[in-house]
Amino acid sequence: MTRSAVLPSTLWFTRCPVPTATGIAADRRWLSDEFASDGIAVRSLQDAGPDADRGAHFTHALPGLFREGGNVPALWARSRGEQTRLIGLTWIEERQVVLVAPGSGITGAGALRGLRLAVPSHTLAIDFWRAMALRGFQGALESAGLTLDDAALVDVPADAHHGQWAAELDALRRGDVDAVYVKGALAVEAARKTGAEVAVELDQLPERRFRVNNGTPRPITVHQQLLEDHPGLVDRFLAVLLRAADWATGEPAEVDRILGAETGAGADGVAGAYRPGTHLTLHPDLSAERLGLLAEQESALRAHGFLPEPVDVAAWADPAPLRRAAALARLHPDPTSIPEPLGPLSP
Repeated sequence: MTRSAVLPSTLWFTRCPVPTATGIAADRRWLSDEFASDGIAVRSLQDAGPDADRGAHFTHALPGLFREGGNVPALWARSRGEQTRLIGLTWIEERQVVLVAPGSGITGAGALRGLRLAVPSHTLAIDFWRAMALRGFQGALESAGLTLDDAALVDVPADAHHGQWAAELDALRRGDVDAVYVKGALAVEAARKTGAEVAVELDQLPERRFRVNNGTPRPITVHQQLLEDHPGLVDRFLAVLLRAADWATGEPAEVDRILGAETGAGADGVAGAYRPGTHLTLHPDLSAERLGLLAEQESALRAHGFLPEPVDVAAWADPAPLRRAAALARLHPDPTSIPEPLGPLSP
């Protein structure tokens, strides 16, 4: 293992606009506080200026970057050969639904048989929106003993549209498709504005495997180089996330406020997208169940052509940093009282 004595001048973090311990810690300024005495700046990729490689949110081609976000780009980056490691997974129920036109009378997953399902197309290096739609419909259909072959997939060009799900919902309004997959807080608000009706509530399906998608489970990844050179920094970063998740369990109103800022949605959108108790579910782990569900996602994404090479999820995961971070968090449970910087811990 290579260790560098020179600390990086900057640590970067990036997260998706969803519930994350990273978002909580950033809002509370605990990440910058943790590393201030080391002379290390902690910067958000989303808030950085033109000097930052914004594309690293998808490619992870930035050695000092921590990422807590959707699994489609994370798996894609690893599949392309980027040397990242999986150091945590969360499972946060984020409302996933299949919408249909008002008055259509379409209800239940079985009713999707033979329907025209909207599959958006974006000119992105990794079209995670398309992947989400395919996996959402796939989960709904499989819950009824069906497959994607039992419906008609309709490509919906989306680049000319502004706003999440806008292209698909416009296609539904025009009658070009019969059903649209959406998820999250902004999707709740968009559906209400268009008057679309819910045909399938994926959150109510009995098995988690039917809800596996871009955000379920959601990975925390770090570049292999940072982990090898400065394992202590990785441990401490994760420990702050664990403390933030602990803090969130007692602050549901504050978590809702932060979620509103992170998602860009109003209170109704947040309330409609996230179940009561979401503030209790921000802790990452690398349990066999979550790793197995991510492996199912990897297999499906590869079958749909999103991954150029297979990803061995078990080999990608490194549980050691999270174990060490949990020990640190137990030693210093109050995130408002950060200890003096620690040197690298033994792996």
